[in-house]
Order: sequence, then C-alpha cells, then structure tokens
Amino acid sequence: MTQLAAAEVAEADHLKSGDAPKLSAGRMSDGRSRSYVSMVVMFLLCILWTVPTLGLLVTSFRDRTDASEAGWWTALLNPFGAGWTTQNYRGVFEGTDIGSGFINSLVVAIPATVIPIMFAAFAAYAFTFMDFRGKDVLFVAIVAVMVVPIQVAFQPMLNLLGPRGLDLIGQYFAVWLLHTGFGMPLAIYTLRNYMATLPKTVIESAKIDGASHYQTFWRLIVPMSVPALAAFAILQFLWVWNDLLVAKLFLGSSENATVIVELQGLIGTAGLGRELLTAGAFISMVLPMVVFFGLQRFFVRGLTSGAVKG
Repeated sequence: MTQLAAAEVAEADHLKSGDAPKLSAGRMSDGRSRSYVSMVVMFLLCILWTVPTLGLLVTSFRDRTDASEAGWWTALLNPFGAGWTTQNYRGVFEGTDIGSGFINSLVVAIPATVIPIMFAAFAAYAFTFMDFRGKDVLFVAIVAVMVVPIQVAFQPMLNLLGPRGLDLIGQYFAVWLLHTGFGMPLAIYTLRNYMATLPKTVIESAKIDGASHYQTFWRLIVPMSVPALAAFAILQFLWVWNDLLVAKLFLGSSENATVIVELQGLIGTAGLGRELLTAGAFISMVLPMVVFFGLQRFFVRGLTSGAVKG
C-alpha cells in the first residue's frame, strides 16, 4: 500500500511538472479523434451560407441599373468599373423613419423574447420535476402544436384582437401576446429536454433540505439552465426581429411600425425601390448580429446539451 501511494504521488508530481503526455494532432481536447469529413462538410456549408450574404452586400453598393444588367460577382471581377455607390443607404435613411423603426422593433422584440422564456421555464420545470395527472399527454399536445402553421391562427386572432373583439390592433400588447403564444411550444420543448439532463440528485437534495419548488427553480434550475435559456433567447429574438406578417397585420404601418415593416414600405409598384432593400437588410442586421455574437458561446451548448441524455 505504501509503495502504491508513493507511485501515485510521483505520478501526480510528474503531471504537475508539465511533462504530461500531449494529445496527438489527430485528436480533439476531449480525446476524441477528429473527423476530417465533418470539417470539410462544415467548411462547404459555411461557404454556402456566406456567398449569398456577400452577394447581398455587394449589391447594396450598386445602383438598380448595374444590379439588373449583371450579376454581383462581376463587380468583384472588375471592381474599378463597377460603379459603386452609397445612394442605396442614403435612400433608406431618407425614405423611411428607420430610427423609430429600430426603437419600435426593440419594444416589440425584448418583451416578446422575455415573456415566453419566463413562462416556458416554469412549464418545463413542471414537466421535468413534478408529477401530475396527464403530464405526458399535455406535453405531447404542446409539442404537436409546433407543426401547426402560424398563418392558421391569423384570422381567429384578428377576430379576437380586432374591433369586434378586444380592439388591441395597433398596440404592442397584441404583438407580445401573439409572439408569446407562437413561441411557447418550441420553448417548452427545448427547455424541458435540457432540464431532463440536469442531475436529479441535486433536486432531491434540495427537497430533503426543505426547499420549495419556487426556491429550487430560482436557486438551482435557472442558474444551471442558462445555456438553454440563452440559446432560445437568440432564436426568439431573431424570429421576432425579422417578423413581417405579425407586425404588418397587428401593428400596421402606423407610428408603431417595426424596422422590417418600414423597409417593406420602400418597395413601390412594379418592384421600384428593390435596390434599397439590400441596403436596408444590412442596416437591420446590425443589432441581431450583436445579440448573436454576444450570446453565441451559449448557443451551441444550449442546443446540444438537451439533444441526448448522458
């Protein structure tokens, strides 16, 4: 026993001295072998996603005549004869009240992101750690709602929230309510799958110590579920920010119009003004990109942690 302990101490000292065996170039930090096929496929997918965005950026600096006569790649092949212009960006700022549109989009997107996450987290906790009659049936019913297109609900919601109902059309509350309802099924499904991977021994220990469900939820579950909450927050914020149908139908083109509705108003008859949309698209992308890159370290963790149970 003494010799075994001495050997373990010697091995620990050897590792601390920096002489630990290094991983080979063909393995990742966790010891798994690298898949070069996956790396090539991901590289090709990144190119497929980047090329259209690059084309949109190039087109935003070309006038309508040049953009309609030749493809965007010709401007890169002959950059000095492409006729670059910033008139499209100037036309966006002059033709729309884009400042108010950004503010209105924030007023819509922030509550429409926070509210469904809050209610979905409560529901996911109940589906994961509480036992009640009909739990599985109710969860399946909520997940089944995900396959129903949101367009199916537009007419009933217009009747309910319109002049013949609650008369909320044109108010922010109507849009918050709709985005909360449309986002709840996916939020509950994502958060419930993530919470199912959390160690149940921690929850059981909290129950033994006399913690209530309220204390367990806020002091244990929420801190451990930050990756999943942030991942869904990104998806929900991007969806609400880029939404046109709900904002167009339930806010209209009034003073509460979002930035996407403002940009849609740039298109005139026969497609006139379409060259301004490319510039407006990049202007509207600024804030979503800031949100995504600010929370991206949680994004992959939140989506993959609930994919399989370890």
